[in-house]
Amino acid sequence: MFELLITMVERLGIIVAIAFILTRFKFFRGMVYQDRLYRWQQLVAVIFFGFFGIVGTYTGLSLSTESLQFSRWVSDLAADEAIANSRVIGVVLAGLLGGYKVGIGAGLIAGVHRFTLGGFTAISCGLASIIAGVISGFFYRRNKHMNLGTAFLIAALAESVQMLVILLLSRPFEKAWALVEIIGIPMIVANGLGCALFLLIIRSVINEEEKAGAMQAQKTLRIADKTLAYLRNGLTIDSATAVCQIIHKEIKAKAVGMTNVNEILAHVGLGHDHHKAEMPIQTQITLETIRKGEITVANKEMIQCRVKNCSLGAVVIAPLKQRGNTIGTLKFYYGSQKEITPVVMELISGLSRLLSNQLEIAEADKALQLAKEAEIKALQAQISPHFLFNTLNTILSLIRVNPTKARKLLVSLSHFLRQNLSVTTQNVTTLEQELRHVKAYLEIEETRFVDKLTVDYDIEEEALTLQIPPLTLQPIVENAIKHGMKDKDGECQVTICIKKEDQAVLVQVVDNGVGMSTERSKQICINPIESQDGSGVALYNVNRRLTILYGDYAALQIKSEENKGTNITFSIPNMEVI
Repeated sequence: MFELLITMVERLGIIVAIAFILTRFKFFRGMVYQDRLYRWQQLVAVIFFGFFGIVGTYTGLSLSTESLQFSRWVSDLAADEAIANSRVIGVVLAGLLGGYKVGIGAGLIAGVHRFTLGGFTAISCGLASIIAGVISGFFYRRNKHMNLGTAFLIAALAESVQMLVILLLSRPFEKAWALVEIIGIPMIVANGLGCALFLLIIRSVINEEEKAGAMQAQKTLRIADKTLAYLRNGLTIDSATAVCQIIHKEIKAKAVGMTNVNEILAHVGLGHDHHKAEMPIQTQITLETIRKGEITVANKEMIQCRVKNCSLGAVVIAPLKQRGNTIGTLKFYYGSQKEITPVVMELISGLSRLLSNQLEIAEADKALQLAKEAEIKALQAQISPHFLFNTLNTILSLIRVNPTKARKLLVSLSHFLRQNLSVTTQNVTTLEQELRHVKAYLEIEETRFVDKLTVDYDIEEEALTLQIPPLTLQPIVENAIKHGMKDKDGECQVTICIKKEDQAVLVQVVDNGVGMSTERSKQICINPIESQDGSGVALYNVNRRLTILYGDYAALQIKSEENKGTNITFSIPNMEVI
């Protein structure tokens, strides 16, 4: 009995080889990871594990119950012969990895084959193979990722059931009993060990693949992090060169290149002396990749390098896409096609998709910035007519009663509009220019108020170099005079304060006008408020532009009470607008 056990354990080396081969098949890895197999996967698994069971039968030892002698290899059996084999391992693994359908299918194939070999245990062993598939299938859902001890016990249980079936069905009973006494324990132990060993090999190989995949993902993310800053500028010669340098350091390729749809943008590594940037695309295979939008592998002849002794023997060309359209290629050069493994192909495919996504993000960022600039221009355009119509109405009222003042006001207006025209064509202006604009406006307004308006300036000259959006301060001052002073008979006072703070410049406009309710002061910058006094669009637009450019930090802060004036403040970070 002990000698039989040793012999069967030795033959488990065949199981080890099959287990290693099995891990090379994609369908098997799918069985391990997927919760549910497709029908074609189940069919392939049934055939494979059924064949595995047949191999287990042929690698067994035939035993004559008359002479109690073993034969090293199985062929056709005599009436008094049986087999000590590892057939149950294939059937049990089929059920554990594929479910009861796969287990029963593999058991049928292995069992029918065993029946055709003959011997007095042909029927019982064939039936036991099917039962083994049922037993292992029962544990499929409950132990999808079982430990090795559990696998040993399930295989040992299936083999024990086979011994019981032999005793129940095989005749004469004396021969069946003698057979089970000899092969029972060795087969139970050996097949339990074989099943556990099989799963151990599978698990170790798969763990290595998972580790390699994790390292590959880590490398991809590292490349993504390093290249993002460059690809924000789009696909240019400078960005392509920087990206190729980063990828070349991370990936073991002879060279890395990038193109747009017409020319080479960058080439880093071997062959850089003749694969140069700003040259037209040289190879038909690259143009074909751009046309089809699919990854292409090319050998040395297909590369069509004009330098005969070029050391670049193979290339993988991956498309770079935006919105589904190919806008360029990412190229990985190797010494030969043998270096282009499935792992390399998967990495390149992932990188091309990642860089394509980064280019799409860059395009979206650019579109967002253009939209912001367009909105700022629109908001500026809203403010300029707002003041112009008010001034023209004032001039119209003066023409009849005081033509001289009307002419003077027209001259002031022409100076103001000239200044207004220059700032509305710019994205930013300095506080000094904005203050000059405000003073031009106040010269116009003083004509209306005639000795009723006093303007105080508290200005730090060092703060006037700060850049701000044009037409930011003037609408606030206009709002103070138009709405704050409308019901005052005299002693109208406006104070303009500009001072430097730690990391910002504080701008403040204070008036002693009629003020507004606390509720209105909180809402006026969030949404224009419709009322008899106006919509509040001026302050809303100023606040909108400030927050677009600088964030909520620069939002208008309004403090006001009815009949107690208004204090409007905002802070600008002390840096240039980019």
